[in-house]
Amino acid sequence: MTGAGIGGLTAAAALHRRGIDVHVYERATTLREEGVGMHLGPNATRLLHRMGLAERLAEVAVRPDALEIRAFPDGRTVARQEMGAAWEEEFGAPYLTVHRGDLYRVLRSLVPDHRVHTGRELTGYEEGARGVTLHFADGTLTRASALIGADGVHSLVRRRLAGAAPAVYSGDSALRGLVDAADVPELDPRLMYMYAGPTKLLLYPVNGGRAFTYVVVAPTPEGPAESWTSGATPAALDEALAAWPPAVRALLGAGHDVRRWALYDREPLERWSTARTTLLGDAAHPMLPHHGQGANQAIEDGVALAVCLDEERPGAAGVAAALARYESVRRPHTTRVRDGSRDGTHHRRSPERGDTTEKGNTTMANNLNNNRNNNNVNNLNNRNNNNRNNDLNNNNLNNQVNNAAWVLANDVEANLNPLAANVAA
Repeated sequence: MTGAGIGGLTAAAALHRRGIDVHVYERATTLREEGVGMHLGPNATRLLHRMGLAERLAEVAVRPDALEIRAFPDGRTVARQEMGAAWEEEFGAPYLTVHRGDLYRVLRSLVPDHRVHTGRELTGYEEGARGVTLHFADGTLTRASALIGADGVHSLVRRRLAGAAPAVYSGDSALRGLVDAADVPELDPRLMYMYAGPTKLLLYPVNGGRAFTYVVVAPTPEGPAESWTSGATPAALDEALAAWPPAVRALLGAGHDVRRWALYDREPLERWSTARTTLLGDAAHPMLPHHGQGANQAIEDGVALAVCLDEERPGAAGVAAALARYESVRRPHTTRVRDGSRDGTHHRRSPERGDTTEKGNTTMANNLNNNRNNNNVNNLNNRNNNNRNNDLNNNNLNNQVNNAAWVLANDVEANLNPLAANVAA
């Protein structure tokens, strides 16, 4: 495994749990716990719970009770989407918000230290009949029966396996950071907040409710290279929120260490595996963040890969069959999730992209509530068809809600091996 991110650690933990000999090679000299908050949908939390992490996640994450949608331009609450226990009952697992560093530490605890090797930058590899030879920048070599490229959006393994995929700038950046919950007493640390207007502002609790992550999605010049850790200035945040009233802008006044994530899009790969090599997470299927599913899909990848490798016989034929099965399950699924996330840009309602009025925001919230109140996910499309209206953006939103429900309901482990999933649960 090359890359010790969320996906790589999940895969390593799932493989190790099944008794498969796995080693992770990370180019950084120390394992980083950087980042801000992230969402863990039921599609990921059910898998993490089966790995024995329910209690650890409960200590560091938050299960938001609801999402409040607030209107442009004055920030008044126009609707409330219940989550919490209702979503856990519907999907069979909780929807959580968590600091990336907390999730990283929880996953890292499942992988023995001697199986994670830092300061090992992959520079090339060769496949052969007897395995894969990995070449590192320090001049060392390692041989393995298979190579899993979990090395992120700039993956060397991806470039070698599938060629360079052009990245197209979306026109938007996400400005992200943290604010202490004590500095925003007007916000309830049990809730998520969406301010829908010319720029979208999302706030959600992390660190057990002691802080909020904020995400501001706004149009920006292309600027720096693609990275979710690039720095930004408070002035950039002020500019992005300039259309909002002072009371809304003041929510982020106590924020610090603003990060800019320039949002790029790529077409899906036509293949991501060979007989001995495959890809995982952002290396396989980078996607825009509008559904909050990037890390969740990487977690699904890791568990799916472990199931497939565990069930195939040893040897070259078994490895090739396992990787082929893994790709056949994950590539179409992640492509559909990626397509839905690409369409999710409608949530930011600029004059060019849709309605910014209270009516538009209320309709958005009502669509969410109407769809969520139907506990049968399979009936969501029919229900949506019965509630059509003439507003294209609202129809797109309904489609997004339907897609999100389908994503959250997925149980990749049970789909691959129902018996194993039941035993793990």
